[in-house]
Amino acid sequence: MSTRPAPAPLLIACALGIEQFALRAGDRGVRRGAPVHPCGAPAPHGAAGPVTVLRTGMGPAAAERSVTRLLAAPELHDAAVLATGFCAGLAPGMHPGDLVVAEETRDPRGSVPCVGTELLVKELGRAVPGRTVHTGPLTGSDHVVRGHERAKLRATGAIAVDMESAATLLTAVRQGERPVAAVRVVVDAPEHELVRIGTVRGGISAFRVLCSVLPAFFEWHRSLLLPRR
Repeated sequence: MSTRPAPAPLLIACALGIEQFALRAGDRGVRRGAPVHPCGAPAPHGAAGPVTVLRTGMGPAAAERSVTRLLAAPELHDAAVLATGFCAGLAPGMHPGDLVVAEETRDPRGSVPCVGTELLVKELGRAVPGRTVHTGPLTGSDHVVRGHERAKLRATGAIAVDMESAATLLTAVRQGERPVAAVRVVVDAPEHELVRIGTVRGGISAFRVLCSVLPAFFEWHRSLLLPRR
């Protein structure tokens, strides 16, 4: 009988049903089987340990409530946490379907440094070849950002904004020491705002990218389990 400890689980948090659907569709593409289970799941193909995909609901308050509840479960108390889904890009030249790997998440309550960003960039390049991957601070908001607000947030050094990542990661580290990361797909950018005609195509592009990211997340998780030298 093996005496090796069970691998720490992975909690992947997203806000919206469409984001959760994309991740499940991506898992079917990986293993041609059942989707990643929504809670307390065995490991899907390619994963290093149990994987839970949590739909938190929209906004920082919903993310905080959902993550607090899930991490209180004994089987998830030491889970690595990765926030994902769609975001608004802040930097000129960003396009729908670009990827954002956060070096840190921040909101008015504080900032949280992310772990393994270089590995995530490399693995996302393999999982979604040809897509641009941006790295930098990912800021949080309690509402959808429009127009002039983009420039104000960009002036703080942030490269993208969403409503849940900062709250998710801050809640996770307050529940206990653990690796955390955030990867977002740009669906809305300075030259491609959702209110403009033609953004449906951008949304489809972002959805397809989100369907393809799970292998990179699994490699990130696996790297956390390797012994440190």
